[in-house]
Amino acid sequence: MIGTPEEDSILQDVRSIISQSDLAIVNLECPLVSTATKPIVKEGPHLKSSSAAAKILKKAGFSLITMANNHILDYGETGLNDTIQALQKTGLEYVGVGKNSEEAGKTWYLKIDNSTIAVINCCEHEFSIATKQDAGANPLHPIRQWYAIQEAKQKADYVIIIVHGGHEHYALPSPRMQETYRFFIDAGADVVVNHHQHCYSGYEMYQGKPIFYGLGNFCFDWNGKRQEAWNYGYMVELHFKQTIEFTIYPYEQCNEMPVVKFLNEEQKSIFDKNIQKLNTIIASKEELTKNHEQWMQQEERNWLVSLSPFTSRYINGLTRRGMLPLWLPKSKIVSLLNKVSCESHRDKLVYILEKQI
Repeated sequence: MIGTPEEDSILQDVRSIISQSDLAIVNLECPLVSTATKPIVKEGPHLKSSSAAAKILKKAGFSLITMANNHILDYGETGLNDTIQALQKTGLEYVGVGKNSEEAGKTWYLKIDNSTIAVINCCEHEFSIATKQDAGANPLHPIRQWYAIQEAKQKADYVIIIVHGGHEHYALPSPRMQETYRFFIDAGADVVVNHHQHCYSGYEMYQGKPIFYGLGNFCFDWNGKRQEAWNYGYMVELHFKQTIEFTIYPYEQCNEMPVVKFLNEEQKSIFDKNIQKLNTIIASKEELTKNHEQWMQQEERNWLVSLSPFTSRYINGLTRRGMLPLWLPKSKIVSLLNKVSCESHRDKLVYILEKQI
């Protein structure tokens, strides 16, 4: 945190857009922990905040909180329950989590004038996922989401799918993401919105319906992250008419101060050119695939180092610099590829690894 502004000023610049909406939705990327509890065993940082965050979101004009993401279970079921209680106490609705996978997968509905809106919220599989017995987030599972969409189409006029997923710090969807999100539209969804990558991505119109592949961080202050892709994103305002129309509001967040504010004209010009470039790539299956493969190649060595059985800070550093060979024989690479690529083998691999934690 590089400043301590009054709570009212954090979202002051964007509050007018939020508060005038019939339904304002925001993703809560961390639990609001009030009870002493230990963080879960996981890879990556543990995030948390206090119940004051719920009051800030409510005052800004948000009414629905999506919670299916990879951090909402960072402090276990206790942290999740604390969060739900804080939201309920503040008068905020939520979707995407529950005491088990069945409850976490429930669709949220709202009647606005003569139309009913349905919201389905899910996230990719990390350490936050609900199971048949355990609390957590609604997992991305296209077959289950298909059934949820079919049910929602019977009860609502419009269906919004909000997904938390993608490659962190990569400003394009993977071909799998595009295929999956287009499938949701084919199944009957009217809008698909994605976030998670910590940078904004582009969007497309598919079958006359919008798909947004990454909104970027909204209000995520992180020391050392200044004037980077991390600090920019956009809000989407949806208009449900005979056709679905939308307006984009690009912003910067947590640069000089931990606040969210709209871009100036010069910044917006840069944003418009960048978003158009991303949209052009997204519109071409060949270009999207090529860019994804190039990015994966850049990440390859780091991933292989992380899989090596011999590891330390010094060994990792020397291996990344090419001064030591990779301690990962081809036979092991083939075995790992088989276990990860095959759904049945992957089920077994995940089960065995989870048992070791």
